[in-house]
Amino acid sequence: MGKTMATSSRDWNQIYAIYGVDQWQTIVFLLLHALFFTALSIFYLSYFESICSFFELLFSGGSARFAAGFTGCVTAISAFCLFFAAANIFYSSLPLHYEMALRMVNAVSDWSTVKHALDLGCGRGILLNAVATQLKKEGSSGRVVGLDRSKRTTLATLRTAKMEGVGEYVTCREGDVRRLPFGDNYFDVVVSGVFVHTVGKEHGARTAEAAAERIRVVGELVRVLKPGGTGVVWDLLHVPEYVRRLQELKMEDIRVSEGVTAFMVSSHIVSFTKPRHHFVGSGEVRLDWRC
Repeated sequence: MGKTMATSSRDWNQIYAIYGVDQWQTIVFLLLHALFFTALSIFYLSYFESICSFFELLFSGGSARFAAGFTGCVTAISAFCLFFAAANIFYSSLPLHYEMALRMVNAVSDWSTVKHALDLGCGRGILLNAVATQLKKEGSSGRVVGLDRSKRTTLATLRTAKMEGVGEYVTCREGDVRRLPFGDNYFDVVVSGVFVHTVGKEHGARTAEAAAERIRVVGELVRVLKPGGTGVVWDLLHVPEYVRRLQELKMEDIRVSEGVTAFMVSSHIVSFTKPRHHFVGSGEVRLDWRC
């Protein structure tokens, strides 16, 4: 856990060419609105006196000038906030996601003994390929399975693995994350990056039904993990739920990172070890990472 993440020297153009940008529709939507509010702000600045004259038809005295100035300020602030949101989502989608994947890989103390690893909700394969790259670096005979709900996604993920030169270390399959198609105690390592919070969202993110679905996924993650195995989850918003469930399941060495802003909300990495025996520790949660 004490390892520091090495700064990647890779060409970001190459990484973008392989993985693209997630949620690009949202980024384009935000940028278009930001440009609209920017243009509106410039219009307010250029024709402020004329706009004040218009507001005088609605308000009397100095109120008209204040209303025009206030509206112009709100418009400018809106443009700034929209640009910031678009930039944060872009950063979270690729640079931050890549860096956090490396941090999650470093959370596993010994990859040389890993034979079977699982990436839950593998998506475009950023975390999946980081795990495969680590296995390749260690000269391991291990393999990593990427599980996703969409067959189309898994096929695209296999292509990114080949582009990264780790295709022989990667297997992808379609499956329901709430009922993992694997036996008990199968994987040495289970990881998941910004995925679990999406489970049950059809019920509404803050409903009891959605929370129950997320907790079921955490239970499945623990079920397929071998005794002595390591789980590492990076996720948004609901990390306290996961920690409580891991404590209920008597997991050991539960660690939570400090918050990192991703996709405009707070995110954390949770790591834990499945106990080799039935001994129950103190359940202490340590805050000792720096992101």
